[in-house]
Amino acid sequence: MITRLLSRIFLILCLVLPLAAVGQDTPTPDYTEWESVASEAETEISEEDTTSADLEDLRDTLVIWRESFLSAQDTNASRIDTLEGQIDALGPAPAEGESESDEIAQRREDLTTQLEDLEAPVKTAEEAYSRANGLIAEIDSTLSARQADALMALGPTPLNPKLWPAALSALSKTGVEAWASISANAASETGQARLKSNAATLVFYLVIAIILVFRGRYWSEKMTGFMRQRVRGAAGQGVTGFLASLSQIVVPLLGLMAITEAAMVSGLLGARGEAIFMTLPRIGVAYFVSRWLIGRLLYQTGPNGALFELPTARRVEATGMATLAGVMLALESGLTVLAEIDGYSEATIAVLSFVLMAVTAAALFRLARIMVSAQPQFVDETGEVDLDPGFASLIIRTVSRVVLLGSVVALALGAVGYMSAALGIVFPLVRSLALMGILVVLSRLVHDLYALMTRKREDEGEPLVPVLLSLLLMIAALPVFALIWGVREETLWEIWAQMREGYSLGGVQISVGDLLLLIVVFMIGLGLTRLFKAALRTAILPKTKLDKGGQNALVAGAGYLGIFLSVIVAVTAAGIDLSALAIVAGALSVGIGFGLQNIVQNFVSGIILLIERPISEGDWIDVGNGQMGYVRDISVRSTRVETFDKTDLIVPNADLISNQVTNYTRGNLIGRVIVPVGVAYGTDTRKVETILREIAEAQPMVAVNPPPQVLFLSFGADALEFEIRAILRDVSYIMAVKNDINHAIAKRFAEEGIEIPFAQRDIWLRNPEALAGQTPAAVSSAAAQSERQAAEAPHADSALAERQMLTDSDFGPDGEADGDST
Repeated sequence: MITRLLSRIFLILCLVLPLAAVGQDTPTPDYTEWESVASEAETEISEEDTTSADLEDLRDTLVIWRESFLSAQDTNASRIDTLEGQIDALGPAPAEGESESDEIAQRREDLTTQLEDLEAPVKTAEEAYSRANGLIAEIDSTLSARQADALMALGPTPLNPKLWPAALSALSKTGVEAWASISANAASETGQARLKSNAATLVFYLVIAIILVFRGRYWSEKMTGFMRQRVRGAAGQGVTGFLASLSQIVVPLLGLMAITEAAMVSGLLGARGEAIFMTLPRIGVAYFVSRWLIGRLLYQTGPNGALFELPTARRVEATGMATLAGVMLALESGLTVLAEIDGYSEATIAVLSFVLMAVTAAALFRLARIMVSAQPQFVDETGEVDLDPGFASLIIRTVSRVVLLGSVVALALGAVGYMSAALGIVFPLVRSLALMGILVVLSRLVHDLYALMTRKREDEGEPLVPVLLSLLLMIAALPVFALIWGVREETLWEIWAQMREGYSLGGVQISVGDLLLLIVVFMIGLGLTRLFKAALRTAILPKTKLDKGGQNALVAGAGYLGIFLSVIVAVTAAGIDLSALAIVAGALSVGIGFGLQNIVQNFVSGIILLIERPISEGDWIDVGNGQMGYVRDISVRSTRVETFDKTDLIVPNADLISNQVTNYTRGNLIGRVIVPVGVAYGTDTRKVETILREIAEAQPMVAVNPPPQVLFLSFGADALEFEIRAILRDVSYIMAVKNDINHAIAKRFAEEGIEIPFAQRDIWLRNPEALAGQTPAAVSSAAAQSERQAAEAPHADSALAERQMLTDSDFGPDGEADGDST
């Protein structure tokens, strides 16, 4: 056992510590001894009677050899790289039918010979590594097959009543023999002498145990409340409350350990008694951890609300079910030890294990039914607790259904006789639920720690960093979940070794170390890029004559260039040969060309906008369809335009490049305003022109040079049409200037008695004789109807229309038709 433990420690050191510094010579493995070890390993693997323990020891030995071969593959690495560079410097070897100078040919031959001599130990190490790796894979396959066979072994059914008396008798016998051993030791002179000599120590442990067990939880709760009151802020109280709450586990558990230690010090316990008392701390761990975990999940902890919303009765029941499942888990481990001591039969173990498994399955079933109705809670940006119906609820419902199904299946398998499979389902479910609960509690702790360190206010939104840290916690827990569900420890180490060795992607060997180095170098480059962008934006570009749009373009370009260089440097530092990924990159480019062509088009258009700058932030543009506003932001994919309605219009950059865009403020703010106006026929046109020019020249935003113009455009259908055309110093005020000019025109025209006419319309009556004797209202209604009919029949007979036409002047002021009209 000690030898195997030492070998495992050596294995861990070999896997965790770096192999060998680059450029240093690595020790050469003894290949003669390796041949003997490999041959013996092949023989033992082929023999079916080789025990699993022997295979485990053999595997540990092979792993150590494999690590030495992996280190030996770096032998002469620096010298090999130098020789390869020298050969490349000579140029490509001559093709068939070609020749080169004798001096170069001789030099190439010498270098090639040296390179082959240096690569010989490397190739030998690679061959040995492959052989060791294959032998390890054979052992893993054999052990996995044996583990699966043991798990699905069919034993006696525990529901057979004939097996119950024997199981009860075996358990009673264990208890009787344990008590008999204690009584015999107490009655013996040696036992009494040891008890007297250790009496003081025994009393001390018992006093400590009584105090801690009976008063420990009370003191722990008091200390938790005291710690919360000493710290301000929800985050600080959450962290201190969590740390103080751990005493609810540690203090009473120390009391149980004191009881166990007192029993051990007494010297009265035999093998069975020691096994029973050693189970006591396990039961305490299961009990106190279960209650602590349920308390952190379902009950309010200081300023933090409960993570899951449940009625009070359901919370109490969930606490009891979780505690019961944890205690059954501890009893099962104690039963395993007693079964080994007294040599219980397979039937006895099946019956006793089935009782523990059935109770655990029932507790899990009820706990899952309770948790299905649980609603996860979170604290929103206002600090109020709200229910989360999204992803968290989905996870809770999924896990609850899995536990429901697993408990039922395990109970059925155990009843049939597949007790190993039943135990392999129920108790891993208990451990998995406990681990998931711990991860949830630690996730809240991470959020509180981050808020405490960054002094985040309670009303601020949820930050991204603690979410990522919680995700890393869950990823780190994956190996623990694997061990819980029966994955061998050696399998996990094998996965880690394979990750260290690397995986082949497009002919490139990528390992975990390479990926970590790539991420670190890229993050450093990204940080330097952000610092450089900040320096450009705040310290360098403001001192130049570039406008704001040009400065933003340079800053954005520097950011993209920095990211590109960071990627190149990170990939180069990781030792990844991009030339080997040329085929993969080509395939990806084809996929991008077809599937992401719109995104790429908008990206390229954004780069063009930032370089050519046909539009800049703050410009007033018209993108068509009456959509106009101010440019607020130009990104690589789209441009944000704030309309005059104070809404954001997101325009793809490709539309700004390929379509016609009107920019009112590009280059300068000068623009022209046009104000049309009409006056009645008979008005003095020169007088109107003078008045309009005076009004235009009186506007403060109208430029003096060139002066405003007043044009008499045309004789309109209803009025004499004029137009004011003036140049504004700032076209952004065009609507305000129009408003002021229109007000001034209305005021001056009223003072000068100039009429602004309204439109006149002619009424067509097809049968005016029918209007005789009707009221003026009826006449007007008929006239309106005739007008609509005339609009529907514009091609009516012109002679008839001329005889039947009446104008507004044919009616008198009282509404009666004049005699001449009829």
